[in-house]
Amino acid sequence: MDNFEQEILFSEIFPQVAQIAKRRKSDDAKLPQNLPAYRVIRKERRRRGISAFRQGGVIEIHIPARMSRRQEIEIIPEMIAMVLRREARERKTDLQLMQIGVEQLATYLPEFDIYPASINWRSMNERWGSCTTVDRTIRISDRLIGAPSYVLNYIIFHELIHLKVIAHDQEFNNYLSRFTDKDKAEAFLEGFELGCQSGAPALLPAANN
Repeated sequence: MDNFEQEILFSEIFPQVAQIAKRRKSDDAKLPQNLPAYRVIRKERRRRGISAFRQGGVIEIHIPARMSRRQEIEIIPEMIAMVLRREARERKTDLQLMQIGVEQLATYLPEFDIYPASINWRSMNERWGSCTTVDRTIRISDRLIGAPSYVLNYIIFHELIHLKVIAHDQEFNNYLSRFTDKDKAEAFLEGFELGCQSGAPALLPAANN
């Protein structure tokens, strides 16, 4: 069967691929600009309910498989806003971040005689956190808002060590190994990064100081 005959047989059944792509591009243009990384997952067993949560750094929106593309476009901003509001409620204050740091020093680094001047959130796309030894300031990526407490504690602990040890050398690793949930936290961060890469247009924080 040649291409001409195929087009005659199937043109009434299936829209042409170019038309589908054009329609989808037009729908996507209706979405607000600069949305955070997200993916939409259609569930065959889901009949009516819609849910949204952050998974591996990406906001996942689960919808029924039968939902139309137009309905999907309409609910995407609403569900993303819901997740962001929930995360805002979970956002720790700078004072709470500092309290975590003081507790980490007392628990894991009792011999340290240096304390951070401040610990706060910062929009960071390439790092989980950073530390400036000159002024003793620590910054934590705001992409970790809502992450499990052991993950946040691990990143803060990581940066606290940099108050005294700048390089990622053996001395640094010896201190880092004191953290009880080190392996668990690193596994979460690795999964977080892989999750972003699989469905996100946004840049990802990488495990770094």
